Amino acid sequence: MSKVLIIEDEESIRGFLKINFQRHNFLVVESSSGEEGLEKARLENPDVVLLDVMLPGIDGFQVCEKLRKDFSNIGIIMLTARGQDEDRIKGLEFGADDYVVKPFNPLEVILRAKSLMRRMVEKEEKLQCETLNSGPFVLDIYSQKVFKNNKELSLTPKEFILMKLFLESPGRAFTRNELLDTVWGYNFVGDTKIVDVNIRRLRAKIEDRSSDTLYIETVWGTGYRWRKE
Repeated sequence: MSKVLIIEDEESIRGFLKINFQRHNFLVVESSSGEEGLEKARLENPDVVLLDVMLPGIDGFQVCEKLRKDFSNIGIIMLTARGQDEDRIKGLEFGADDYVVKPFNPLEVILRAKSLMRRMVEKEEKLQCETLNSGPFVLDIYSQKVFKNNKELSLTPKEFILMKLFLESPGRAFTRNELLDTVWGYNFVGDTKIVDVNIRRLRAKIEDRSSDTLYIETVWGTGYRWRKE
């Protein structure tokens, strides 16, 4: 069930939104101030936040900025009685995803929230398609970068292809000839030992100690495989 956090100091508006979202099977969390809203966001981890601009204490723009820094995957819809373009632009600059001007139709707000959640799911699915993950490693196919514990590794193009091949098929044993054909090409003329040399160099970059074989295992008489989690 989807969860919405309503940060609105006017009790009548907050209650009106709560009733309508509950009718559409949302779990609703309420807050009447920015400070309280931030605390509830951390405790409840909502899918969407409805955020009033004019709040006691810290205003909605400040709350929006803090939410976006702490929760990149939360959808934020700003609510305001002011329809001026500069306010809408300011809200978007602080990280809001959408903007609704009071008075509003609650059904429109609900539809906007559902649309925003669909876009967030599609974005997450797209990101997952563009990355490969294994333990502390994340391989970004789009940028052709590999990270270990959020730190980028300095890999050569051949080392990157080897990592991609291993992470795409964890647990599969690749022969040296398979690795040679895939990474260096069928027309490569040279010694298959080039595979062993590059595996050794790759291990030195990804293992905690260069002598370890925690991630890339040697399959004696065959080749190598990525240890399956």
